[in-house]
Order: sequence, then C-alpha cells, then structure tokens
Amino acid sequence: MAAYDLDEQEKLGDLKAWWARNGNIVTGIVVVLALAVAGTQGWKWWNKKQANEASTLYFAINEGIQKNEAAKIKDAAAQLLEKFPSTGFAPRGALLAAKAAFDANDLDGAKKNLEWVVANSKEDELKNVARLRLAAVLMDKKEFDAALAALDAKHHESFAGLFLDAKGDVFKLQGKFADAKTAYEEALKKLDSKGSQRQITQLKLDSLPLATVAQAVAAPATVAPAAAPAAPAAPAAAPAKSETKK
Repeated sequence: MAAYDLDEQEKLGDLKAWWARNGNIVTGIVVVLALAVAGTQGWKWWNKKQANEASTLYFAINEGIQKNEAAKIKDAAAQLLEKFPSTGFAPRGALLAAKAAFDANDLDGAKKNLEWVVANSKEDELKNVARLRLAAVLMDKKEFDAALAALDAKHHESFAGLFLDAKGDVFKLQGKFADAKTAYEEALKKLDSKGSQRQITQLKLDSLPLATVAQAVAAPATVAPAAAPAAPAAPAAAPAKSETKK
C-alpha cells in the first residue's frame, strides 16, 4: 500500500513538473481555441443578423413594387445598398429597383442601380444580367456608344448570344443595318436552337431593311456628266474687196 502511494506521488510530481514547464503554453492554446470558437459563433451571429436585416429591406422593395410605391422602393433600395452591400440581397434588390424605375420611365434611376450591380456584385451572372439591362436603358436614352461599351465588357460564354443580340439592337437604332445583320447572325450561332430568344433574334434579322442597304452598297457613285464641248469658233470674216478705179 505504501509502495502504491509512493508511485502515485511520483506520478503527481511528474505531472506538476510538466505543468510547470508547459502550463502557459497549454493555457494559451485553450484560450486561443476558446476565442476561435467564440469568434466563429460571433461571426455567424453577425452574418445572420446582417442577412435578416438585408432581407427585410429586400422584401420592402418587393412590397413597394406590388403596391406601386416608388418612394418606398427608392428608400429601401438606398438603405440596402448602403448598409448591406456585401450581402446577396443587395444586387438582387438593386435589380428589382432598377426594373421598377425603368417601368416608371425613370431612366436615370434605373441606370444608377444597374451600374451599382455591375460595379459591386460578387456574382458574375448578376453582373451580366445588369449589363444587358443597362444597355437597354442606355438605348432608350439614345446613348448608343455607352450601350455598346457595356456590351463589350467581358462576359460568360453562356451570355454571348444575348450580348450579340443586344448589339444588333444598338446598330439597328443607329441605322447601321449591315452591322446589325452581322450581330444578329452571330447571335443566332450562339443561342439555343430550341430557345424562344432565337426566334426573336431571327425575326429581328428578317425585319432589317437589307434590300435598301444592298442597293445603297451596290449602286455606283453618281458622277456629274462632263460638260458639253464648246461650239467651234465662227470662221473669220473674209477681207473686204477693194474697188478698182476705172
């Protein structure tokens, strides 16, 4: 029994010695782990709080659209983009607000929201949707160069047909029917053969006044007729005959 107690005391002494050497390290590790867990939980709580508040504003935009309350839409969208720009609700809310503004003929308001999505969204798909809608707004504002610039931006291949179709629309509005024809034809190569958009693009292509364009291209340049040659000069009068004296 005494031997057993001695053995326990030795183990206890070894443990105390180990703790004296490593206690601070262990304590530090425990504290770090505790802080990490607390930080993770705190971060999750914060994200959840942000998401909840952002979703409230997003649904406020939706409600404003359903009730046709322009002021409510603008106010909720402004708060959403200012306070919660990093949430997934922000770009989606901006797209909703842009559509509402466009439907109300507030082209500047629509443009502002769409430009925000292009500049701030972390989702490429939403950026591509925003660029297409922005091009449509700029076409309505007759800012054709800006519309083409929006459509020239890098985009996913799955959007290529839609971007080319929109370019055709810009060229058509500019009266550049040959360029519109090329854009629509390229769009048809990219669009789903069974999709409804392909049929729409085909109708746009078929409606172009290509005969007029072809005639304008094929017609030779009009040249002014050469001036008629000058009439020959009248012959000089014959010298008068002198009278001889008889």
